[in-house]
Amino acid sequence: MDHKDHFFVGKIVKKFSFKGVLLAKVESDNPEELINMESVFVDLNGTLVPFFIEEIALHKSELLRIQFEDVYDEPSAEALIGCDLYLPLDLLPKLSGNNFYYHEIIGFKVIDTKYGEVGSIVSVNDQTAQALFEIINQGKEILIPIIDEFIVSVDRESKILTVQTPDGLLDLYR
Repeated sequence: MDHKDHFFVGKIVKKFSFKGVLLAKVESDNPEELINMESVFVDLNGTLVPFFIEEIALHKSELLRIQFEDVYDEPSAEALIGCDLYLPLDLLPKLSGNNFYYHEIIGFKVIDTKYGEVGSIVSVNDQTAQALFEIINQGKEILIPIIDEFIVSVDRESKILTVQTPDGLLDLYR
């Protein structure tokens, strides 16, 4: 299983019981949508391994309480703490309009309504307080905050993201 064909769902954060039940913190605005999962891929040392779910429930609005098949004791559960959870990309609902998943805009050309071509998106940095488009133009990195008000349009067919940045932002990189 390859990570590029899957999306990150969350991380197993702790044990819930001595019978192997685990708690996972999920990265979703609607974690209740995940309670119908029958299986999930667990990242074990860089390899995605399928785990079948025996029981799953929402726990305190942002956590999932999961009982995996064949994980019925503390040592088995403890071995999974800290592991990331993934699902196949084809399970993601299709987005439209100016909504997008970070992975789908990699490679898009960015055009600013005032300055013209900015460059191509090489990645998204979501490890900062404000998520950022990481754009490369002639070997130079340009960072633009991902703010709804900056995004004019997303053209999936032409792979073009049109933005309207505030005055002075792109001048920092020229």
